[in-house]
Amino acid sequence: MLYFLHYLSDGGDVFNLFRYITFRAGGAFFTSLVFGFLFSKPIINSLKRRQGEGQPIREDGPDSHKEKKAGTPTMGGVLIIGSLLVSSLFWCRYDIGYVWVVIFVTLGFGLIGFVDDYSKIRARNSTGISGKVRLSLGLIIAAIATFWVISIQDSMLSNALAVPVFKDVLLNLGWLFIPFAMFVIVGSANSVNLTDGLDGLAIMPVMIASGSFGVIAYAVGRIDFSDYLEVHYIAGAGEIAVFSAALIGAGLGFLWYNAPPAAVFMGDTGSLALGGALGAISVCTKHEIVLAIIGGLFVIEALSVIIQVSFYKLTGKRVFLMAPIHHHFEKLGWAEPQIVIRFWIISVILALIGLATLKLR
Repeated sequence: MLYFLHYLSDGGDVFNLFRYITFRAGGAFFTSLVFGFLFSKPIINSLKRRQGEGQPIREDGPDSHKEKKAGTPTMGGVLIIGSLLVSSLFWCRYDIGYVWVVIFVTLGFGLIGFVDDYSKIRARNSTGISGKVRLSLGLIIAAIATFWVISIQDSMLSNALAVPVFKDVLLNLGWLFIPFAMFVIVGSANSVNLTDGLDGLAIMPVMIASGSFGVIAYAVGRIDFSDYLEVHYIAGAGEIAVFSAALIGAGLGFLWYNAPPAAVFMGDTGSLALGGALGAISVCTKHEIVLAIIGGLFVIEALSVIIQVSFYKLTGKRVFLMAPIHHHFEKLGWAEPQIVIRFWIISVILALIGLATLKLR
């Protein structure tokens, strides 16, 4: 919305700043951050009153969770989504389709998570809505988003898969790109959801990934940068950097209350929304493979569950003491802050590797 203030400029005054993505990204960051700080406390208090006993704790989870985390309210994702949405609507351009795709996916998966969290609280168990229903709804949202992106992008890129490092390689997947992109979005949403098991564990890697993709979006959305880096130019994609900055601000505002010991959990409302957003951004910027690198921590968490379940069904034995893998380290005796900070460090390293693919050739 504020982008249109640049029409009031005569070329050299303050209104001219609103033309620039970098300026609006900074504004989006601080807007979502301030919004989060202003409204987090009253919303958390409201969630406490409405939820009573807070988020139901898994019966098969670590014993320490039943003692320390019982009574903590969930659905804190509404704080993140609210801050993100307000900031994006203030600072993003309305005429760029990619922004609306990412917002649509964020709100869609956030709604699925909200219903899931509400079902858990109402039934006083950790089951929620069935996995099949949640997956089906996620696939529908991902399919709509994929067709939307295809309709926006240049025909040479719309059904193609870009390969990092090998800058000249562009694999035309044809109609297979549709299920592939759907898998990326749904897989990203559920991977972040699996990661959200300790105080502060998921939100920081999400912010790191968002910042990384903000850089990528800005690069591929500028013809001079994309030409220099030899990546595929995607007109309008740079506007996603404003959304990414807003996500970081919203995440920091939430982390203030989610840091150990957490005053609120993001719940499926937040984890599904944020994971879906990252997946959608990667599809819009044609960096789906790079998402697996930058979001490598989420991939590891998801794989640990897949390996654990598959191996147990085949042999009746477990590979890990508990899955997702952060619970395995809890069982080994690692303190919660130790696990969280070390996983943050891993996320930073993976993000730097992912960003390096922009330059490597």
